[in-house]
Amino acid sequence: MVPKRREMDPAIWSRLPEDLLDHVLSFLPPKKLLKLRSTCKHFNSLLFSPSFLSKTKCSSSAFSCFILLSHPQCYDQYPLYDSTHGTWRRLSLPYSLLLPSAATLLSSSKGLLCFSLPSSSSFVVCNLVTLSSRTIDFPTYPFDFELLTLVSTPSGYKIFLLFAKSFPNYAFVYDSTDQSWSKFDIDGFPSMILSQSSHQEGVFYKGSLYFTTPEPFSIVRFDLENGIWETPYDANDHMTMMLPHELTFSRLVNDGEESNKLYLIGGVGRNGISTTMKLWELGCGGNWIEVERVPEMMCRKFMSVCYHNYDHVYCFWHQGMICVCCYTWPEILYYNVARRTWHWLPSCPSLPHKWSCGFRWFSFLPHLYALV
Repeated sequence: MVPKRREMDPAIWSRLPEDLLDHVLSFLPPKKLLKLRSTCKHFNSLLFSPSFLSKTKCSSSAFSCFILLSHPQCYDQYPLYDSTHGTWRRLSLPYSLLLPSAATLLSSSKGLLCFSLPSSSSFVVCNLVTLSSRTIDFPTYPFDFELLTLVSTPSGYKIFLLFAKSFPNYAFVYDSTDQSWSKFDIDGFPSMILSQSSHQEGVFYKGSLYFTTPEPFSIVRFDLENGIWETPYDANDHMTMMLPHELTFSRLVNDGEESNKLYLIGGVGRNGISTTMKLWELGCGGNWIEVERVPEMMCRKFMSVCYHNYDHVYCFWHQGMICVCCYTWPEILYYNVARRTWHWLPSCPSLPHKWSCGFRWFSFLPHLYALV
């Protein structure tokens, strides 16, 4: 005979200390925890409590990882490639987060998405898992910006961008911890960077955002804490990160925080024409070590789709993959770091053939604890 299951007296739950109750709830799977938020104000507030989220078993590992496509024709629906299961899906923005059709997705970082809303002179940072968002007014009006980069930090996030259409030029940094913009004067660096790809974001590495400049190719960085532009030097005042010779274009990629490695993707050739593409890794001494080169047939295809217009080329890191993209092409060339192999990610089967440009891909890793 199966013994009758006894339910806990609700009065006992009501007398549990709050920290003990939170500890019990931290063992719930993500879907159950999300359903509980409509039960009471306290349960809903847990999703925005850093102390609770630091204890919960809900992390990015509980969700699939996606490569998200933003296109001018997407509006409120975005094609997603589920890199965990190798399938295509479609993301529809929740009703509570519906944005105007003019909204443009500009950057992503650890579960957060940053949109620009020109009509309201603002940005919106949102977490699609918790259905939370924050509207951030432009720091000045009118505001014509470049190179917006969203960077997650242990206490929140920062937004970097350049305001380079005026003289003198400025860099702005928004800090979510105090919800304010900081303005930094710039001395010559922006004009060097802005002549590079407008689709390539800054690469966050060891506290700074790194950028490559066009010919003569070099690397510059912006210290997010101090607001200083500089060229990398070692302790002996020797320039480091000197780029390889005969580059036709160069892009940087950081592996997130998995092992804190910095990679360089570049075309190699003469007279501005790439004959091959190579991958380098930054060594301990600040030198670039060649890792792999793109197979010849893949390289020829990539060069043909971008028509040797390297301004359209941009790169990003996604779960052990270095993704190389072209603004005018719906496919992604990627390198599997663990397997040391190159592959093509086919275009989404639901994309209309008439879409010929405007392809912006992002790494999207849903996080319950990414706070807006």
